[in-house]
Amino acid sequence: MQPRQLPAIGKLLEAPELQALAIRHGAFAVKESLRALQQAARQAGEAPAWAAVPGEYAKRIGAALAGRGYRAVHNFTGTLIHTNLGRSPLDKTAWEAVKPLVTGSMNLEYDLESGQRGDREGIVAERLTGLTGGEAATIVNNNAAALLLVLNTLALNRPVTVSRGELVEIGGSFRLPELMARSGCRLLEVGTTNRTHLRDYAATVGEAALLLKVHPSNYAIAGFTSEVGTARLAELARAEGLPFCVDLGSGALVDLTRFAQLYELMPRKVLDQGADLVTFSGDKLMGGVQAGLIVGRADLIAQLNANPLKRALRADKVTLALLNEVLKLHEDPERLPNALPVMQMLTRPIEELAERAERLRRVLAEKLPGYNLQCRPSEGQIGSGALPDARIESRALVIRHANAAEDRWLEQRLRRTRQVIGRFRHDALWLDVRSVADFEGALSRLAEFRSE
Repeated sequence: MQPRQLPAIGKLLEAPELQALAIRHGAFAVKESLRALQQAARQAGEAPAWAAVPGEYAKRIGAALAGRGYRAVHNFTGTLIHTNLGRSPLDKTAWEAVKPLVTGSMNLEYDLESGQRGDREGIVAERLTGLTGGEAATIVNNNAAALLLVLNTLALNRPVTVSRGELVEIGGSFRLPELMARSGCRLLEVGTTNRTHLRDYAATVGEAALLLKVHPSNYAIAGFTSEVGTARLAELARAEGLPFCVDLGSGALVDLTRFAQLYELMPRKVLDQGADLVTFSGDKLMGGVQAGLIVGRADLIAQLNANPLKRALRADKVTLALLNEVLKLHEDPERLPNALPVMQMLTRPIEELAERAERLRRVLAEKLPGYNLQCRPSEGQIGSGALPDARIESRALVIRHANAAEDRWLEQRLRRTRQVIGRFRHDALWLDVRSVADFEGALSRLAEFRSE
């Protein structure tokens, strides 16, 4: 076929197969892919016979675009709250509850009683104060934004005291000192990487505008160490008339020891120890949507809300509506293991995990001739900076081939064709079943796996 006989792009886009691709991947991407295929034919001087058939274009474009866009994946990494995989899975019931609100109009900033403008965060703030014991609360779009707002409001162009052992770098190479610089305050480092004393903080109170204590997030220092506890820092700050903020990070609103052998400091405990403000995340151990939550003294929260930066950082209606539903669950903690996906993963009995690993083995055994498949004990972790040194007993299917290249090939094929994400450990592919939110869905996807 001569290149001049190639069908018009507009005509091809009318074909049902290509219309379906345009809905899935976007009209622009499909149109550009069509142009690229036809341009290649023109440069070759002769178009292949398939170039007159819309379905053949669809087949090639579909394969080329298959890896683009957001896709649902199955998390077999053993990391429960995986930043790269969207952190905490949302409760489906909570999502269904907010759909009528976020797909239409809602009383986001409208008081139905008075017919006047209302408080967009009031409902969520009230729940937060009830759960944490804080006098007031405010919400922004993530925890880094929460800390940015605190620093910019309370210490603009002034020093903030932080221990050197708490100058963390979080995912994506974001560093606390750089965030502080962008907020407009100046960093006062005290102590050393492994040991900081109360006297180190006390030496700075004459110039500091704020004392800041930061959760170590994704690392732990062990051995010859010393840090100043929240209660002692709060006492120093109160005596000197300085505000004291704790960046708590993960944000567990319930005592995890009632469900598992893990302990994570809660905002309520930190406020009880005397902190004036506490910042934490909504999408880690709280099991909700991405948000930065700030609780504490009412006068300081009022200052944060008055900062023009607050509008730039505020949460949208989807975030607030989902937070409201997730916080409702925390008001009845006994419901959490059955209702909140992250708590379901955390509390799932080891016997159930062993049974799931065996089911997974049976599904894949016949599909992977030449591979050795064994159900093995495993260790998971919370992830996303929560409890960095804690390991959680789990079970995994361990897949190994005599040829290591085959293991790498299998990992790529599972990831690309079934959206199953595992991890390599001890020269084998491990599929840890504790971190999988939708195990039945994952099993169904793997039942369709073809190794050829």
